[in-house]
Amino acid sequence: MTAEQTATDGGDTGAQGAKADSAAAVIEARGVVVEFRGRGREGGRARAVDGVDLALGKGEILALVGESGCGKTTLARTLLGLVKPTAGAVLVDGEPLAYKAKALKVFRRRVQLVLQDPSGALNPRHTVYEAVAEGLRIHGHSADEEGKVADALSKAGLRPPERFFLRYPHELSGGQRQRVVIAGALVLDPDVIIADEPVSSLDASVRGEILALLLRLRNELGLSLLVVTHDLGLAWNIADRIAVMYLGRVVEQGPTEVLLSDPQHPYTQALLSVVPEVERMEAIVLKGEPPDPTNVPAGCRFHPRCQALAGGAADAAGVADKCRTVPLPILHGAGPHATACHLVAATHATT
Repeated sequence: MTAEQTATDGGDTGAQGAKADSAAAVIEARGVVVEFRGRGREGGRARAVDGVDLALGKGEILALVGESGCGKTTLARTLLGLVKPTAGAVLVDGEPLAYKAKALKVFRRRVQLVLQDPSGALNPRHTVYEAVAEGLRIHGHSADEEGKVADALSKAGLRPPERFFLRYPHELSGGQRQRVVIAGALVLDPDVIIADEPVSSLDASVRGEILALLLRLRNELGLSLLVVTHDLGLAWNIADRIAVMYLGRVVEQGPTEVLLSDPQHPYTQALLSVVPEVERMEAIVLKGEPPDPTNVPAGCRFHPRCQALAGGAADAAGVADKCRTVPLPILHGAGPHATACHLVAATHATT
């Protein structure tokens, strides 16, 4: 075992992490690669997702965090079966996801999507009733349609539900529209909800209500939730576990309290430093944008922007050349706090 592989395990193997190991995963990415053709005639192959292992446990809330363009939405779409991986596999209850139409239809009843913009997710010509009932009709669940719609709206916090049946999206507030979208996901009694930036388009006063709703749904219904977000502060408030993604790879993951109280990867530290609730950290401003995924840097893919390398910490630890030239291992599993970083590996090796 290499020093880098040894040092990636850097925290407790507590209950939060243990319940999301591969054996207990509801849905899992195993070695998932997703490639797209680059722009232009001579564009290379862009790896939006580049060898990701990620497991979501039953009843767990997992936050997938990173900047725009890091691959987190592509990974979420792959877990939904909307994108077929170029390599690797999506597993459902330990079995590979089948991409035939009938199997996908069954799968998509179990795994539902909540989009970030409720205005875009709702047809302005459809009433609330029609919006929520749409999933039932697509999947052929005609029995007691009205009762199921009312129950889903009630679970989403729109009570009494009958008062909202004949309303149109433009007659609702932003928070109410997002609750309708959530009700549309709940009406099929899913096991998993994948929420892509579920509160980013909402006013600050409403965000807490929607996050509280998602927590309550997990607790009352036993749902598993994958929350895709750029906001570590949001992840702090809702997630059991966090996976930090950069340029197609998960670079750090672990139980929320462990990871956020002791962030190891320089990228995680930079993201956390601008969270308003974190007063003890000086803000770290990253230079530039993430590199083009058709031209991933050698060595650690974060090294062109890494404050530890620019500030001399990597040189002092004797790993600067490694950072620039030696690739890091893919993080596997879902239990302990794990980090893919040469500097972290060197630090752990000397302690």
